[in-house]
Amino acid sequence: MLTVGVVVLGAGDVARAVGFWRQALGYELVEGGFGGWANVLAPPAGGPGTRLALQRSETPPRSHPRLHLDLHVADAAEQAAEVRRLVALGAREVAWDDYPADPDFVVLADPEGNLFCVVDLGHG
Repeated sequence: MLTVGVVVLGAGDVARAVGFWRQALGYELVEGGFGGWANVLAPPAGGPGTRLALQRSETPPRSHPRLHLDLHVADAAEQAAEVRRLVALGAREVAWDDYPADPDFVVLADPEGNLFCVVDLGHG
């Protein structure tokens, strides 16, 4: 039976990407790697969540990727606070051209340009 082992993000500066995502998610660097990847982040103490691997890539991120991360929060206040925190860590808000009229998500880019969303699960 197949399972999702890790989600892999490309980065020009892997150390910078590892630092950003460790702080963003509160994940720990897995000593010795995991599943063939050297730079793997995992939830602390075996907690729930998907592992994230960072690999060296010279390919620039796409402006409208087919695959991206959605980070969930409980409500609009938590969403606003997390967006501010992530921007302070090095993310940037993206002028997204596909927002619906009343979005429940905010599009950000990590320091490497990989797009991800902060989604308000309490949005009506």
